[in-house]
Amino acid sequence: MTTDSRTLPPGLDFRALAGEAHRVDDEIRALRTEFVEAHAEEIYDELTEGRSRYLRIDELVRAAAFAFPGLVPSEEQMAAERSRPQAEKEGREIDQGIFLRGILRAREAGPHLLDAMLRPTPRAQRLLPEFAETGVVQMEAVRLERRDDVAYLTLCRDDCLNAEDAQQVDDMETAVDLMLLDPSVRKGLLRGGVMSHPRYRGRRVFCAGINLKKLSSGDIPLVDFLLRRELGYLQKIFRGLRTDGSWHSRTIEKPWMAAVDSFAIGGGTQLLLVFDHVLAASDSYLSLPAAKEGIIPGVSNFRLSRIAGPRVARQVILGGRRLRSDEPDARSIVDEVVPPEEMDAAIEAALARLDGEAVVANRHMLNLAEEPPEEFRRYMAEFALQQALRIYGADVIGKVDGFAVGAR
Repeated sequence: MTTDSRTLPPGLDFRALAGEAHRVDDEIRALRTEFVEAHAEEIYDELTEGRSRYLRIDELVRAAAFAFPGLVPSEEQMAAERSRPQAEKEGREIDQGIFLRGILRAREAGPHLLDAMLRPTPRAQRLLPEFAETGVVQMEAVRLERRDDVAYLTLCRDDCLNAEDAQQVDDMETAVDLMLLDPSVRKGLLRGGVMSHPRYRGRRVFCAGINLKKLSSGDIPLVDFLLRRELGYLQKIFRGLRTDGSWHSRTIEKPWMAAVDSFAIGGGTQLLLVFDHVLAASDSYLSLPAAKEGIIPGVSNFRLSRIAGPRVARQVILGGRRLRSDEPDARSIVDEVVPPEEMDAAIEAALARLDGEAVVANRHMLNLAEEPPEEFRRYMAEFALQQALRIYGADVIGKVDGFAVGAR
């Protein structure tokens, strides 16, 4: 938050006061970190009534603010934060990151919280009868349509090239839940819709990544976007939907395919890393411009080294290397590349290959072997804090005005 030094009493130095405020913040945050790490299990048990309630991360931080004043920001403090552009916020989400890191690190609380995030959302449960009857749900950022046994998810933010924001995350999680809950759906496809944006008018675009204008205006929240995205719909695509289930399975899992037209930038490329089959047009490209934007590209740091190799991962994440979909290093991310005019036919052929009876069981075992839940939990615990620190980093704050002017 900015302060006009002219309003300070005579003789007080603004820089000295700011330095002292930062020192106090650091001391308080060190104590908060120590407390959460020492008492995470007890805190979580009290908030969830002995792990008998499944609270999502937004519900959990609100409950903690009420039950443990000062541990995380209050609702009033967060409301004030939401009203400010990113450069003028107090950075209170860092305290939410400290809290969630401690909870996710805890041996009992962490897995329980991950399970809570895999449960169907109330919004999806409300929309399920409509989807079951009509086979169509139109949302602001996503159109969901069932044809035969396939759920077609189309990203339809045509004005901003499908750039991601909190609305897109909410709509995507709703669509993923509906696809997984509908017993008549056997597999899902994610593809970008046709754009009205002047630069790509009439063309399909997959995803332009995080909406940098929303980041500048302070509308990319830690809990409801940066963490919900990774722990919510992306994990549901990868792990399935958590239910009370039966003795042999507590998840509903189905195979997924992604089709990339034009480009998959940032979060668009992150998405591809959890799909079972990725098809791309030969004139498309992939990128993770995290170093340029100053933030962490979701779980890509965890997944891309395994998928593409450590050298390519560093070139893409640290160096900003762009991969053409038809070049050799992209083939570890993209399964199949076809000319743009052949995309529709190639999609149908690939969906047919995902129809085997043993596909679900085998994808389950592959995902379990490639990304053990405990390793994912440890990564997300650290991500919760490090991403919070990054979105308030001086370099990011210094860029937000430029994001507002020239960003997607």
